[in-house]
Amino acid sequence: MDIAVPTSFAGGVGSGSLPTANYAAIQDAVIEAKKMYAVGQVDREAIKASSSNEGSFIELTKFSTQKAVESWMRNMSRALFNDGSGSLGQFSGNASSGTASEPVITVTAASWKEANWEEKDFVNVNTLASVWEVVSVDPATREVSLRRISGSDDLTAIGAGTHTVYMQNSKDSDPQGLKGVLDATSGSLYGVTVGRRWQAAAQIAAGGAGITPDALNQGMMEIQRKSGKVPNLIITSFTQYRKLLNLLEDQKQYLLDPRASDLVGKISFRGLEFMSAAGPVGIFPERFCEDDRVYLLNDHHITLKHRPDFGFFDDDGTVFLRDAGSDSYSFRYGGYLQAYIVPSFHGVISGLAV
Repeated sequence: MDIAVPTSFAGGVGSGSLPTANYAAIQDAVIEAKKMYAVGQVDREAIKASSSNEGSFIELTKFSTQKAVESWMRNMSRALFNDGSGSLGQFSGNASSGTASEPVITVTAASWKEANWEEKDFVNVNTLASVWEVVSVDPATREVSLRRISGSDDLTAIGAGTHTVYMQNSKDSDPQGLKGVLDATSGSLYGVTVGRRWQAAAQIAAGGAGITPDALNQGMMEIQRKSGKVPNLIITSFTQYRKLLNLLEDQKQYLLDPRASDLVGKISFRGLEFMSAAGPVGIFPERFCEDDRVYLLNDHHITLKHRPDFGFFDDDGTVFLRDAGSDSYSFRYGGYLQAYIVPSFHGVISGLAV
């Protein structure tokens, strides 16, 4: 899909005498669909074993399809808060322990995001052909235990350098994400050159400072000044959300009923809002947001564009397809899409104290 992007006003204005006309700068944003799937499988024997109970087949298939859709949504959230690369994290040098078939890698602190790592996911490393299953995850040490499912690559002898782990088959194949769009200071986004009118309206580097209302004010007002629109959504990591809760705790006011026979102390808040020029803006935690980040977003300028018939693949008249050479049925969910994020209506605060 091609989308016209105006990156300037039209010229041709002036006073005193008739000015010379000059056209507005219009660039062409190109939206390229990416393939996003979830695949599930139901064993026929399990279906038959439970067929004596009325409705059990429906419940079994319902559970399988529900979990596949949930996993697709999880993977889409991961991609939406990433940079389009499909990267889950990185490790340096050889695997820190384990064997050739069951290595243990230590993810670097800079690339660690616990939500990216889930047991039972299949992953690839660099451009190697081997497929690895995530067996266990230890957030305290950032160690991820893997099991080789196919191929012959050996991560215990992969050698020096920084190695990147990707969701299976996803290297450079994810839809574009907030991190990729809002961190950009050069190059291009959707084929449009990054510049003053095609860049995040606020890119605030906190430099290790803590989150403050002033930082939020700065970001919100920068976006309003540059785009003329006020963000209507603030997304933080759980770490920054907790810090905001603690920061505002001493600002509470209590209205006590003098007739109350007992008093209950209340800690924290049910929710947080930022009071902007356009009214209250909700603040929400997101587990795929990096610990040191806050995103200031206008969801009117974030669109998931997808081709028709997105959802379960039922082109053959049924969702469940018999697997060739296997006593099971498979189903597929997903489609072809791209996240179109217009950078000039959003902002990001990064490098916050964690």
